[in-house]
Amino acid sequence: MSETLSTSTQAAIAVRGVSRVYPGPAGTEVLALTDVSFEVPRGELVALVGRSGSGKTTLLNIIGGLDRPTAGTVRLGEREVTSLSERERTALRRDEVAFVFQTFGLVPMLTAAENVGLPMRLRHVRPAEREDRVAELLELVGLAKHGQQRPGELSGGQQQRVAIARALANSPQVLIADEPTGQLDAETGRTIMALIQSVVRAQGMTALVSTHDQSLMELADRTVRLQDGHLVD
Repeated sequence: MSETLSTSTQAAIAVRGVSRVYPGPAGTEVLALTDVSFEVPRGELVALVGRSGSGKTTLLNIIGGLDRPTAGTVRLGEREVTSLSERERTALRRDEVAFVFQTFGLVPMLTAAENVGLPMRLRHVRPAEREDRVAELLELVGLAKHGQQRPGELSGGQQQRVAIARALANSPQVLIADEPTGQLDAETGRTIMALIQSVVRAQGMTALVSTHDQSLMELADRTVRLQDGHLVD
């Protein structure tokens, strides 16, 4: 019993019995997730795998506080995400959890440096401190010389690097990436996944990355597989 409690306490992410039901047509129900349970230890990079429609995005949204489960709980460290108010979940996403999406989500009129600095502006970080952090992050993702370029002037791989740097701006504890290489060619996608791996190691973060690419799974510490909303071995 003590060993189980110790493992749960050390986990960066603890998912317990999570189910998500959506209303379907004509009064039916769609089961997106059914009784999903697993843990992610601190400092690990875990690949969440499964075919399209298996429930990966739904699960990531619940873990990151973008959605609520129909049943079950999610803990990030010592905080139970599923019991937080909307305001508390917004603060969680701002301060402790970072997202990287397939579509990059950069602001087109801002430079790469300005996009990276945006989360810090929202937290009212002092300009000098913000500029130092932006320079550090652009260096980390290999874009130190591209800070003044706008997204339209960058390749897809470079834009995703900017998105990763922006996600790291507020030093989150957990990084959630939903198919971050989905719009990239295989070689660039592997480079981005390797970058996420190196960032997790360098920053001491925990990352949960959804993917269906076998070559990318090989870079993860382990995999969690979903099939039709169920966790499978």
